[in-house]
Amino acid sequence: MERISQNRDVGKGSLLLAEPFMLDQNFRRAVILLCSHEDKLGTVGFILNKKLDLTLNELLKDFPEFEAPVHYGGPVANETIHYVHDKGDILDESEEISEGVFWGGDFDKLKFLIKSELIKPHNIRFYLGYAGWSAMQLKDEMTYGSWIVSKMHPNHILKTKSDRLWKEVLIQKGNSYGVIGQIPDSFYLN
Repeated sequence: MERISQNRDVGKGSLLLAEPFMLDQNFRRAVILLCSHEDKLGTVGFILNKKLDLTLNELLKDFPEFEAPVHYGGPVANETIHYVHDKGDILDESEEISEGVFWGGDFDKLKFLIKSELIKPHNIRFYLGYAGWSAMQLKDEMTYGSWIVSKMHPNHILKTKSDRLWKEVLIQKGNSYGVIGQIPDSFYLN
């Protein structure tokens, strides 16, 4: 019963949390924000909790000086930069994912807004690559119990520390999920 209701909860703006024993290192304890989801077209999202030891200015030489960390967005198209932010009201061509959370936007305008200090590091997160599923692939993975679905809150993206996000979202979800969130990353520590 739980898996069926979870399938209905999957959609743009929701979070996917990797089940605690997932072995794929790309997704181990990952929290993924879904930015686009259609069963017939596929799904695109970004891993929120895998911060890289890189800065944006190391990756983009023609970008304004900006103290913003870069996160590993997923294993697809690792040569691309994506961004999620709370400034859709001033960043043209942004796509609203959920209330107060936006994806992308005009890149030249983004640079202008950063130079003008209208977008600050606490307003935006950058991702290298993305997580993607082909048509019906995510639905199949949900059937096998690979993912736990949760509602997203803007604080999950812009304010919660990456290394605590998986655990915190599960605890907020309540019931048995809170217990799952307490499972140590290294199961041999149990």
